[in-house]
Amino acid sequence: MSQPTQTTEASPATEDASRIRVTPEAVAYAKRKLGEIGKPNAALRVGVKGGGCAGLTYVTDFTEDPPQERDLVYEFFGLPVYVDQRSIKFLEGSVLRFENTLMYQGFKFDNPLQESSCGCGQTFSVKKNLKTL
Repeated sequence: MSQPTQTTEASPATEDASRIRVTPEAVAYAKRKLGEIGKPNAALRVGVKGGGCAGLTYVTDFTEDPPQERDLVYEFFGLPVYVDQRSIKFLEGSVLRFENTLMYQGFKFDNPLQESSCGCGQTFSVKKNLKTL
């Protein structure tokens, strides 16, 4: 059985090692939400699942469970982040940031593999040379 890949992201100098990135503002938002729900030591799980009006849906969730065997495990500014191996091929190179507008407050993916998205911004399709779930 293989062990999860461990990558430490404590500062911008080490960002090149990860296959995704999380901005300091997104980390601050996650930590604030974790405090609100009473889980200050939980990790952020990010991923992709099939469905939605554009074909794929971004997924974010907080978990106190340990990472799964096939998860990539990162740490961004003190926040543990898990990404499953199946999702990373759709998230490669993405930046998870915090967006605060009149219409939306929460996580937003800047995904270079995204070809189009639905008006909600949570569902998307990938460039044609990628396989879908």
